[in-house]
Amino acid sequence: MPRSALRRRAAAGRRIVAALAAAAAAVAGLGAAAAPTHHTVGDGGWAAGAWLGSSTGSGGTTLAAVRASINASTGAAAGLTGAGVGVALIDTGVAPVDGLPATQIVNGPDLSFESQDPDLRYLDTYGHGTHMAGIIVGNDPSTGTVGIAPKAKLTSIKVGTANGAVDVSQMIAAIDWVAAHRNDDPANPIRVINISYGTGGTPNSWTDPVQYAVEQAWMKGIVVVAAAGNEGNSDTVVSDPASDPAVIAVAASTTKGTATAADDDFASFTTIGGTNRSVSVLAPGESIVSLADPGSNVDLTYPSAKVGTTLLRGSGSSQAAAVTSAAVALLLQARPTLTPDQVKTVLTTSASFVSGLAMQRNIKALNLNAALASQDLYATGWNRSTGTGKLDDARGASRLVRDNVALSGDNTVWGALNTTTWSQRSAAVTSWSGGTWMGYRVAGDGWTGTSWASRTWAAATWTGKPWNGATTWTDPDWSGHYWSGHYWSGHYWSGHYWSSDDWASASWS
Repeated sequence: MPRSALRRRAAAGRRIVAALAAAAAAVAGLGAAAAPTHHTVGDGGWAAGAWLGSSTGSGGTTLAAVRASINASTGAAAGLTGAGVGVALIDTGVAPVDGLPATQIVNGPDLSFESQDPDLRYLDTYGHGTHMAGIIVGNDPSTGTVGIAPKAKLTSIKVGTANGAVDVSQMIAAIDWVAAHRNDDPANPIRVINISYGTGGTPNSWTDPVQYAVEQAWMKGIVVVAAAGNEGNSDTVVSDPASDPAVIAVAASTTKGTATAADDDFASFTTIGGTNRSVSVLAPGESIVSLADPGSNVDLTYPSAKVGTTLLRGSGSSQAAAVTSAAVALLLQARPTLTPDQVKTVLTTSASFVSGLAMQRNIKALNLNAALASQDLYATGWNRSTGTGKLDDARGASRLVRDNVALSGDNTVWGALNTTTWSQRSAAVTSWSGGTWMGYRVAGDGWTGTSWASRTWAAATWTGKPWNGATTWTDPDWSGHYWSGHYWSGHYWSGHYWSSDDWASASWS
């Protein structure tokens, strides 16, 4: 490993570990924090913040096995790399690990609360986003682990912190940003958004602002892939925004260790859909071996999930969504004229028959070579959202809390939002102007400089008034992030988590 890479990796790890160490010291003075609740996969009792890490050993489903499972290792698909296709990853950021080639990664704006700390800005302090990025574009020199679309250009838009704290308003702003900047790189236009996320609520699809945001991206030529959720096979309600009728909603499959899809079925932890909409397709999501993020929350909390020193096993519809996003990048490399509706039709009509409950519900598994040959180019209609609904309906019970005041009403983390005005500007691609979104300063005004991740969006200090009347988001007690086990404690943030059904990774095991 080059010395420069070692220094880069060690520095990032030290910053994250230092922040986690500061958390322990902070919690000691704030009172006891609740420990994460662990559940058995498939018990239907997933709680926010629950992550499994009970397995040991070095097994798991490799990305080579994943590629074979989706029929992308032979035939016309074998030579595809995703070159020329941009994929936006709205997640917890990415870390500069050696398995993520600098030439394939670009940082968009950091819209997370950690953007206010220069030592944490853009970095993946949780470990979730790095795992997703590895599935899509990874290339780990120490193990030969290669992502499904290793030459795609991945743009990381960080919204989640070390415990995943994020509001639906940050997600909406991130989706708007991708739509506005989809053609910034003419050689690698963004054609895919990966959303391994589900809101805390089940809003009406015809008014929900989150679903409206993904629909606007969809109508501008971006295929949106979203995780169905991890509430178990008894759950038939697909998470928002996977619940939107336009997007590709992905459930996790178990491959049962074989390359054929004939014996695949729903993974025991995955939501199966059917009430608010059907799942579009199945993709491998059980014990997927992808990149570890040294020093991150997941890395430190679940050592038994590690595979060697650079890899980590993770399960969930998060991973299944990332596999599907990468497969879409391969499909668009070969067939760049396909519209999002055509991509969805091609993938679903060419998918492979499976077994068990998935077969009973007529949900099939990704089959890339079949999709490449498919001529089913018809577009199905879908009812569109007005975007004028309440943010609280999307939030459900999952709220950010500051000083014991929950974020509520039509308020973003930056201030008030009129959803009728926003929906009009989102459709017109005018919700962003430079580094401001809906008039609130949330990032710098342009692409500047270079970094390990090529171009980087300039940072900015948020100066808009938060919903509770404070003059700035610069918390006087803020010094990095403070991980307190299950949630932010005392004066710090709490509420929404990169885990369980909300963030669509069921386990690290």
